[in-house]
Amino acid sequence: TYQVLVNIGNHFDLASSIFVAPRKGIYSFSFHVVKVYNRQTIQVSLMQNGYPVISAFAGDQDVTREAASNGVLLHMEREDKVHLKLERGNLMGGWKYSTFSGFLVFPL
Repeated sequence: TYQVLVNIGNHFDLASSIFVAPRKGIYSFSFHVVKVYNRQTIQVSLMQNGYPVISAFAGDQDVTREAASNGVLLHMEREDKVHLKLERGNLMGGWKYSTFSGFLVFPL
Protein backbone atom coordinates (compact mmCIF):
# COMPACT_ATOMS: atom_id res chain seq x y z
CA THR A 1 0.00 0.00 0.00
CA TYR A 2 1.00 3.59 -0.52
CA GLN A 3 1.03 6.40 1.98
CA VAL A 4 0.61 9.96 0.75
CA LEU A 5 2.22 12.44 3.14
CA VAL A 6 1.42 15.68 1.29
CA ASN A 7 -0.95 16.14 -1.64
CA ILE A 8 -2.06 19.77 -1.70
CA GLY A 9 -4.60 20.18 -4.48
CA ASN A 10 -4.98 16.39 -4.84
CA HIS A 11 -3.06 16.32 -8.13
CA PHE A 12 -1.44 12.98 -7.25
CA ASP A 13 -3.96 10.18 -7.83
CA LEU A 14 -3.30 7.44 -5.30
CA ALA A 15 -5.26 4.78 -7.22
CA SER A 16 -3.20 5.17 -10.42
CA SER A 17 0.00 6.60 -8.81
CA ILE A 18 -0.01 9.38 -11.41
CA PHE A 19 0.65 13.08 -10.86
CA VAL A 20 -1.33 15.38 -13.18
CA ALA A 21 0.01 18.91 -13.61
CA PRO A 22 -2.63 21.46 -12.61
CA ARG A 23 -1.00 24.20 -14.70
CA LYS A 24 1.81 24.92 -17.14
CA GLY A 25 5.16 25.41 -15.45
CA ILE A 26 8.52 24.08 -14.33
CA TYR A 27 8.19 21.17 -11.89
CA SER A 28 10.75 19.39 -9.74
CA PHE A 29 10.54 15.60 -9.32
CA SER A 30 12.68 13.17 -7.37
CA PHE A 31 12.49 9.53 -6.35
CA HIS A 32 14.33 7.03 -4.17
CA VAL A 33 13.76 3.26 -4.42
CA VAL A 34 15.14 0.23 -2.57
CA LYS A 35 15.81 -3.14 -4.22
CA VAL A 36 15.21 -6.61 -2.79
CA TYR A 37 17.83 -8.79 -1.10
CA ASN A 38 19.11 -10.74 -4.11
CA ARG A 39 21.42 -10.62 -7.11
CA GLN A 40 19.50 -8.57 -9.62
CA THR A 41 19.46 -5.11 -11.11
CA ILE A 42 16.54 -2.75 -10.83
CA GLN A 43 15.75 0.09 -13.17
CA VAL A 44 13.14 2.72 -12.35
CA SER A 45 12.14 5.41 -14.83
CA LEU A 46 10.26 8.63 -14.33
CA MET A 47 7.71 8.77 -17.13
CA GLN A 48 6.21 11.96 -18.58
CA ASN A 49 3.13 11.34 -20.74
CA GLY A 50 4.21 7.73 -21.23
CA TYR A 51 7.83 8.43 -22.19
CA PRO A 52 10.89 7.86 -19.96
CA VAL A 53 12.64 11.09 -18.96
CA ILE A 54 15.20 9.89 -16.41
CA SER A 55 16.12 6.53 -14.89
CA ALA A 56 17.97 5.19 -11.88
CA PHE A 57 19.66 1.83 -11.42
CA ALA A 58 20.74 -0.31 -8.48
CA GLY A 59 23.28 -3.04 -9.30
CA ASP A 60 23.31 -6.78 -8.85
CA GLN A 61 25.50 -6.99 -5.74
CA ASP A 62 24.21 -9.35 -3.07
CA VAL A 63 23.84 -6.75 -0.34
CA THR A 64 21.09 -6.39 2.22
CA ARG A 65 19.94 -3.03 0.85
CA GLU A 66 20.74 -1.08 -2.25
CA ALA A 67 19.02 2.10 -3.40
CA ALA A 68 18.63 4.12 -6.57
CA SER A 69 17.73 7.81 -6.74
CA ASN A 70 17.34 10.54 -9.32
CA GLY A 71 15.74 13.95 -9.81
CA VAL A 72 14.86 16.36 -12.60
CA LEU A 73 13.28 19.68 -13.49
CA LEU A 74 10.58 19.32 -16.16
CA HIS A 75 8.71 21.80 -18.33
CA MET A 76 5.11 20.60 -18.15
CA GLU A 77 1.88 21.64 -19.77
CA ARG A 78 -1.44 21.60 -17.94
CA GLU A 79 -2.74 17.99 -17.68
CA ASP A 80 0.70 16.44 -18.39
CA LYS A 81 1.12 13.20 -16.44
CA VAL A 82 4.13 11.91 -14.48
CA HIS A 83 4.60 8.54 -12.77
CA LEU A 84 7.30 6.02 -11.86
CA LYS A 85 7.71 2.78 -13.78
CA LEU A 86 9.69 -0.24 -12.61
CA GLU A 87 11.41 -1.22 -15.87
CA ARG A 88 13.14 -4.31 -14.45
CA GLY A 89 13.77 -6.09 -11.17
CA ASN A 90 11.78 -6.15 -7.94
CA LEU A 91 11.52 -3.62 -5.16
CA MET A 92 11.80 -4.52 -1.49
CA GLY A 93 8.25 -4.62 -0.13
CA GLY A 94 6.86 -3.26 -3.38
CA TRP A 95 6.90 0.56 -3.30
CA LYS A 96 6.64 0.56 0.52
CA TYR A 97 10.24 1.71 1.10
CA SER A 98 10.34 4.11 -1.82
CA THR A 99 9.58 7.82 -2.13
CA PHE A 100 8.34 10.01 -4.97
CA SER A 101 8.11 13.79 -4.70
CA GLY A 102 7.08 16.54 -7.05
CA PHE A 103 6.18 20.19 -6.87
CA LEU A 104 5.72 23.32 -8.98
CA VAL A 105 8.88 25.43 -9.02
CA PHE A 106 7.83 28.20 -11.38
CA PRO A 107 4.47 28.79 -13.09
CA LEU A 108 4.52 29.78 -16.79
